[in-house]
Amino acid sequence: MVSNPPSGDDQVPFLSRAVNVRRSELPGLLSAAAYFFCLLSSYYILRPVRDEMGVRGGVENMQWLFTATFFAMLLAVPVFATLATRFRRTRLIPAVYGIFIACIALFWLWLRVDIQMVWAARGFFVWLSVFNLFVVSVFWSFLTDVFTDRQATRLFGAIAAGGSAGAIGGPAITGVLAQQLEPASLLPIAAVILACTLPCMWVLERWSSRSNEHSTTNQPLGGTLFEGVQAVLQSRYLLGICLFIWLYTTLATFLYFIQADIISNAIDDSGDRTSVFAAIDLLTNTLTVGIQLFLTARVVQYFGLGRALAFVPLLVAAGFLVLVATPVLLSIAAVQVLRRAGNYALAKPGREMLFTVVPRFKKYKSKNFIDTVVYRGGDAIAGWVYTGLTGLGLGISGISVVAVPLAVVWAVIGYRLGVSRQAQANDTATSALTAAGESDDRRQ
Repeated sequence: MVSNPPSGDDQVPFLSRAVNVRRSELPGLLSAAAYFFCLLSSYYILRPVRDEMGVRGGVENMQWLFTATFFAMLLAVPVFATLATRFRRTRLIPAVYGIFIACIALFWLWLRVDIQMVWAARGFFVWLSVFNLFVVSVFWSFLTDVFTDRQATRLFGAIAAGGSAGAIGGPAITGVLAQQLEPASLLPIAAVILACTLPCMWVLERWSSRSNEHSTTNQPLGGTLFEGVQAVLQSRYLLGICLFIWLYTTLATFLYFIQADIISNAIDDSGDRTSVFAAIDLLTNTLTVGIQLFLTARVVQYFGLGRALAFVPLLVAAGFLVLVATPVLLSIAAVQVLRRAGNYALAKPGREMLFTVVPRFKKYKSKNFIDTVVYRGGDAIAGWVYTGLTGLGLGISGISVVAVPLAVVWAVIGYRLGVSRQAQANDTATSALTAAGESDDRRQ
């Protein structure tokens, strides 16, 4: 679906070249972008700390950390589904973020008292892996609830750019402070920034309620605890999204293990490793924000969502071919920067657009299950597969050869999902026009 650009009095002059936004949508766009800015800024302060904690807990134990994360997700998802069934969105989402802010404070205390530091490092790694997926999944569920399909096509790239701007600020702060402070001292800074998402939520809710005066999207979802999982199992479309995400996490995990292996062998100092992780994040997000502002919406509108979703998998296939030939620090850094920039600029916003055409309960319950359990399940399985491949004697080059055909399959699935979403969006629009016509006939 290609949205018509705003014209005349509805156009926003200072944004028109970068973002196809209408004046009435501006408060929603800016509050959502600020929300994502604070969210990812907080996360990217914590991410290099997590990566360092993973190395400190032992690179050889990472498959156990990914498995522990998966089981933590199995516990967290039913809790969220229960809350979503009973509570309004205006209470549910702030409560989820408040819980995570409290957890940051508790981990800060644990790391400060210097007791069982190996287990503290492992616990923080697992917790942040849960935190990342949960808060981002809830954010995008919220957005697919308040923005229409047409608005999502035009605005999700710009909103994602707000997150990428925060993801630039987070690593920049970490890169400067990592050499002056111990990693644990970064946690309170991240907690304060995460708390700034709460007023952004309030503004976005107010804009949504004014824009949709008769909307019921703030009501509790109701239903049963596991209806989101049942909906996934009964839908070829949602199962396709599961497979798309599973392949993404598998290949991302392979690259993460390769990165940890190369960096742990190349750099001995803990502070230096944290700085390198932060530098990779900074380069990634600097590249991402420009693409999101100026290219994401245009690529989706011009080439279609299917081709946009296929682009990053093909880029990853090329990256693994590079690692086959040159498995060194510069290569993995370049591959990670390009792969993650492409994911954040195209694949991630595009993946969220897939959910704009599904019923509301699937946007929260099914989407949360896919974004957390399926995602981390893919991580856990990929961690053990990587360990098994190394046990068979395959090095980085050999594992990269195995990954290339998986990336090609990933591209095919992404293309077909984009085509299917477009067909569903067209069917919905046709049904709406037909219903409107029948209503006019009855009035006459």
